[in-house]
Amino acid sequence: MLRKRDGIAIEKSADQMDEIQYASERDLAIRNVDRESNLLRQVKAALQRIHDGSFGTCVECEWVISPKRLAAVPWASRCIECQEAADRDWQERSESFRLTLVNAA
Repeated sequence: MLRKRDGIAIEKSADQMDEIQYASERDLAIRNVDRESNLLRQVKAALQRIHDGSFGTCVECEWVISPKRLAAVPWASRCIECQEAADRDWQERSESFRLTLVNAA
């Protein structure tokens, strides 16, 4: 993980094109670290659910998560229906936030 953070370092260059390239690489490194840390948190949460006996049960509706879904995404905490609803809600909040920023400008 620490090696991946090396890509986040801010590098300076006299050439503006190099600066743009460095910024692009830094942004990609930040997104990769963020994605991987989110995945690690989800896996740790799944291990905790295994430990406490709630693995395979949706955290929203408390129905059993389908074995097919768990085979595809072993760290899933929601059944497919609840995950789709959560994704829609997140997308709506993101769009609302984006519109707020656009209107503020």
